[in-house]
Amino acid sequence: MSAAPARSRAVTALLVAPAAVFFVFLLIVPLMVVLVFSFGERAPAGGYQPAFTFDNYLNLAARGKAFLNTLTLAPLGTLLTAIIAFPMAYFLAVKVDPKWRVTLLVLVMAPFWTSQLLRYYAWIMLLGAKGIPSWFAYIGITDLRLINTPTAVLIGAVYGFLPLMVPPIYVSLEKLDKRLLEASADLGATPVRTFFQVTLPLALPGVATGSMLVFILLMGDYILPQYLGGGKVFFIGNALVDLFLQSRNWPFGAAVSVALVAIMFVTIYIYMRFVLGKTDRRRAALV
Repeated sequence: MSAAPARSRAVTALLVAPAAVFFVFLLIVPLMVVLVFSFGERAPAGGYQPAFTFDNYLNLAARGKAFLNTLTLAPLGTLLTAIIAFPMAYFLAVKVDPKWRVTLLVLVMAPFWTSQLLRYYAWIMLLGAKGIPSWFAYIGITDLRLINTPTAVLIGAVYGFLPLMVPPIYVSLEKLDKRLLEASADLGATPVRTFFQVTLPLALPGVATGSMLVFILLMGDYILPQYLGGGKVFFIGNALVDLFLQSRNWPFGAAVSVALVAIMFVTIYIYMRFVLGKTDRRRAALV
């Protein structure tokens, strides 16, 4: 009787071992190294010098602009991406003939087949003086400046990460029981009320998954603010490149990295707890 459970645990351990090794050596160990570096000092020639000081964390305000831009534009970009992605996903999951869904989903993912750098270069041309601003000049709107602004970064965020947001929402909506929508209509609910009380709450897991994918990538993005922000919209990713590669202040860069990871963990925990808790309560009410 005892051999079977022991064999089952051994098989489980063997299956989990590769992922555990990957998790420990490619995530936990690097994070611990960064944490140790964050308490050190900058060596005279740059790099890391062993020490134990909290000065790097006390000096985080020196990169306050990068933190402010990131903590403002990353959530806003995620929200805009979700708002635009939801109608697309709803159309694919509910309105489109099933035989066309795979084709349209592939088209949604098609931008990922092109280099991210090339796509941002295309937006540099579109948002530059000879692009969209010149079109508005024909109707009398002059001095419109888009490139190297937060607006350009938000446009790039929505365009660049939309393919990551649509599929998770689509999966949630595809599993939606259409009888719930019919029951809501039979009970006299308007389409708007049905959307906010039935469709949206049941699609929240997909929205949460897509939002986390986009939010995490935006928080650490370097290319987007560098090219569409022109170095004037500074993200934490840009600050890290400067600290590690330019000024070679590795301990301060490590402290900024630890602060970024901590902020992301806290934000994701609060968001997921709120969204998933609300979803569970809504499902219980519907049942």
